[in-house]
Amino acid sequence: MNSPQYQYQGPGPYNTPQHTAPVPPVPSPRKPSRAKAWVTHGAVAFVALLIGTGIGSSGEADADGKAGASAKPGPKVTATATATATATETAKAAPAPTVTKTVTAKPKKTEKPGPPSTFSGDGEYLVGEDIAAGTYKTAGGDGSFGCYWARLKDASGEFDAIIANNNLEGPGRVTLNKGEYFQTKRCAEWKKAG
Repeated sequence: MNSPQYQYQGPGPYNTPQHTAPVPPVPSPRKPSRAKAWVTHGAVAFVALLIGTGIGSSGEADADGKAGASAKPGPKVTATATATATATETAKAAPAPTVTKTVTAKPKKTEKPGPPSTFSGDGEYLVGEDIAAGTYKTAGGDGSFGCYWARLKDASGEFDAIIANNNLEGPGRVTLNKGEYFQTKRCAEWKKAG
């Protein structure tokens, strides 16, 4: 018997000979047609135009969402295309100019802090430090013994330190100068008169 001659290709399953067949060539990927490319790119451009128009037309509103709240409406322009159809177009008014006015607030004048202008009770006060200089008045004594006051040149307590003094049975006034001491006993409240 004549058996066909096979060429040995190496070990294979069950040591059977392998047949080699020619492999057909792989076709190269096809390029899309130019017409299809124009249609897809055109469709994408058209959709982008519609989206851009929608965004642009919504930008005509103010920041508050009110369209033209401060702008006055302009004249309306109508153009007739045919006898039966009319197109209306509204002219946009120019925005009103923004006016900014700067106002500088002036602070209220306040009195400088200093010695009080009223005082009451017994005591000895330095004029200009404990009480303000000026003319003071009182309603008189706060008891049955009357009101005693004294202007003093110093706080030594000596008899020679008295500039002026008085015992009041009713209302009275005294003018005090800066640097003097003022002594009061059994008097009602002293109020600055001038």
